[in-house]
Amino acid sequence: MEKNTLLAVVLSVIVITVGFMVQNTLFPPEPIPQTPPTTAAPETAADPMPQSQQPAAPASARPVVGNPIQPVPDDSISAEPVVYQNDVMRVVFDPAGARITSLQLLEHTDGGLPVEMVMSGDTGRGALELHFGNDTSAPVTELFRRVHSDQQNVIKFSRNFYVEGFPDQPFEVIRTFRFEPQEYVIETTVELVNSVNQVIPLDFAGVAYTISFGPQIGPTYAELDGRNEFRNFYYFDGSRRRNVRMRTEDRNNLEERVQWAALSGKYFAVIAIPGAVDYLWTFSNETPAGLDDGAKLFLTRPTVRSAATRDVLRFYVGPKVTRVLDRYDRPENNAFGLRNLELGQIEERRMLFGWLENILKWAMQIIYRAVPNYGVAIIILTILVKVMLFPLTRKSYESTSKMQVLNPKIQEIREKHKDDPTKMNQAMGELYKKEGVNPLGGCLPMGLQFPFFIAMFGVFNNHFDLRGATFIPGWITDLSAPESIWNFGSFTMPLLGWNDLRLLPILFVGSQLLSSKLMQNPAAGGSSSQMKMMQYGMPIMFFFILYNMPSGLLVYWIFSNMLTVGQQFFSTQKRKHDAA
Repeated sequence: MEKNTLLAVVLSVIVITVGFMVQNTLFPPEPIPQTPPTTAAPETAADPMPQSQQPAAPASARPVVGNPIQPVPDDSISAEPVVYQNDVMRVVFDPAGARITSLQLLEHTDGGLPVEMVMSGDTGRGALELHFGNDTSAPVTELFRRVHSDQQNVIKFSRNFYVEGFPDQPFEVIRTFRFEPQEYVIETTVELVNSVNQVIPLDFAGVAYTISFGPQIGPTYAELDGRNEFRNFYYFDGSRRRNVRMRTEDRNNLEERVQWAALSGKYFAVIAIPGAVDYLWTFSNETPAGLDDGAKLFLTRPTVRSAATRDVLRFYVGPKVTRVLDRYDRPENNAFGLRNLELGQIEERRMLFGWLENILKWAMQIIYRAVPNYGVAIIILTILVKVMLFPLTRKSYESTSKMQVLNPKIQEIREKHKDDPTKMNQAMGELYKKEGVNPLGGCLPMGLQFPFFIAMFGVFNNHFDLRGATFIPGWITDLSAPESIWNFGSFTMPLLGWNDLRLLPILFVGSQLLSSKLMQNPAAGGSSSQMKMMQYGMPIMFFFILYNMPSGLLVYWIFSNMLTVGQQFFSTQKRKHDAA
């Protein structure tokens, strides 16, 4: 390998670094102001019920706001879980708080079982919990009574409560959950009805109650490394998706009106869609006891200023797939009549080369329709990209070959003018001009290929359809995850934390070493320590970087290296033929 190749690698690193710097400069995530909750705005409610105005009443007859809320005693309520199932999800309700303790996505698997979107660990917590007060209040755990509904797709619970000290003035809390076939949306309703003609006595520093989703969303993961799996917090203000900046063990408040807010993983998301109420939103990544990580979303409702109210919320709990998310932009495409939500904004996009990534995804899907194996589709797409970039790579190889031919003369000039860098550079410039050689001719074509490299990385690292896609049965059974040929069981390799032996990273190193060997120019001092470091050090370094990367990405990279080896071999044979 000659210094020209070393320059190509350095230039490539600079290209990538500058690219990401430009992206972060032009499209920085916007921070969210961290401000405490303010006094609630006047109530507005989705699907409002007829409301009564608060009559005048003696102060002694009114409950004191902020006092503890107690359940009206009722020992006849069953604690048996309630199960609902449709085409796409199976939901288990716990009557204690009328919350969800399990939500499985039946069309998607995780370790052979349906994806579980409610990760409770040992916390004993659930999703869509009700809290009297703000996000710091404990969830309601009293048993709710199952209420009969004529609709099979509606689950309804009810319980009476009162403000401590005023048991003769109870109010009813009704929680309703509506589902529809083939829909990943849950419509949840909270109804509050006072037994007296007064304002419902829920006023905790300007807020009434909170609905939360957490304590962590699925599916299962080894760790949230930000690459193979992550939890991001977003909201959409009607014009663009915005990131919620979170520190470690953080809690962040958002008071502005938003179209939706979300907890987002790599392939699945929970998106909260408010009704007409102006909620206070709280995002939390604090780790609860019993879990390794936390990801929770709170919607806090302002004080209710009537004797009855009905608030509607909707939650999308499902895959980050364009064809599913876009259904909620047109009311005729979904059973809830939702429109213009732009849930597709939840998908991960790269501003710099996202357009190229989308083109490559589209091409791979077309190939998959003809050859229904995503592993084969990756190989074919790799070949097509190599063919398309062949003019650039050929130009790079030709320029490298010319430099190799000139290398003896270059070494003569360096030896002759080793004490005078100015004369040495001048002599080299004259040599390049005389021979018609551009010293950067081998680097620039390589740099122009890096947009494809970055886009291909995005496709194979994030494309949803690769999740659970089998390439070689018994070995590569999920192209979105690392493969394994041997599991060490309870043993974990010290420092590295690995407990699986993977074959693809080994094959990658072999293909990379072979490619480097063919590119090496013996006349360029290939035995020097620098060249050996480039030839052997970089593949070994990438071995550790790529060890736990998705199989699809490694399949692409291995076949790309093998095609590069073929191109280099062809170029070398052609050069020898021309020289003869």
